Amino acid sequence: MRDLYATLGIPRTASEADIKSAYRKLAKELHPDRNTENPKAAEKFSEATRAYDLLSDKAKRAQYDRGEIDAEGNPANPFAGMGGRPGYGRGGTYGAGPGGAPGAGGFEGFGADDADLGDLFEGLFGGRKSQGAKRGFGRQPPPPPPKRGADIQYRLAVPFVDAAAGRDQRITLADGKAISLKLPAGVEDGTMMRLKDKGHPGSGGHGDGIVMVEVGTHPFFRREGDNIRMDLPVTLDEAVRGAKVKCPTVDGAVMLTIKPGTSSGTVLRLAGKGWTRKNGKLVEGKHERGDQLVTIEIQLPADLAALEARLEDWIDPARPREKFGL
Repeated sequence: MRDLYATLGIPRTASEADIKSAYRKLAKELHPDRNTENPKAAEKFSEATRAYDLLSDKAKRAQYDRGEIDAEGNPANPFAGMGGRPGYGRGGTYGAGPGGAPGAGGFEGFGADDADLGDLFEGLFGGRKSQGAKRGFGRQPPPPPPKRGADIQYRLAVPFVDAAAGRDQRITLADGKAISLKLPAGVEDGTMMRLKDKGHPGSGGHGDGIVMVEVGTHPFFRREGDNIRMDLPVTLDEAVRGAKVKCPTVDGAVMLTIKPGTSSGTVLRLAGKGWTRKNGKLVEGKHERGDQLVTIEIQLPADLAALEARLEDWIDPARPREKFGL
């Protein structure tokens, strides 16, 4: 049975953040769409996904660490390893001394005519012996559970503005059906989404659809945590006299007030125009969002002749570099 930590390439002491980071790295490397010439990539991708699903669940991770469940999340066999425990000798003796005398373990040796171990365990567990069985537990192993179908991997490209605002996306599944997909709050590049029962069919039910989100870049917006930053150019006269100018946001343009005497580098805040907050509250049925931070950049005219004529011999008496000791 594979080790889930080894599958993700992390130590057993890894934090939740380490587990998430390792999985995202593997998901990008092993995604089938990026490994069309490597048929084993899909299998490794599914293994990494199953490992992440179990280890990202605190309760299941604790059970796995204690050996209570296996790598598939199934209960571990309570009798696993009994036959190979140190001290069991030939003929079923445990720690037996010379001549079959009781050893350090306190159990007497069992010979060919001694009590059947099957009778002992049948008394404990109520099992019935198979016909003709003379030794052992006498119970037939249960049939293996039916297997679910394989997962299907999808890659969903989401525009920057849609990801920021949390707008629903359309995705076409392998069966040709298109569904509406709700993005999770705080979605980011590499986020994995699971579509239950949207995978291949199997005797134990359908597998799942695994969607990897790829958030696109933007020519002038950039993400910073839950906030969105952008640089807004204004003319010299707008900065000196003040003005109301249009400013783009992921929700469309808004009017932004520039106060008279605004300096280049001034940062203005547009509340609630940023990224959806992962752990934010719902406001009128919508996820709470961060802010948009707008940095003002004063843009001088291409032809400075007219500006120089107006300034003539005027010199600004301010000393803006005095704080540097210059």
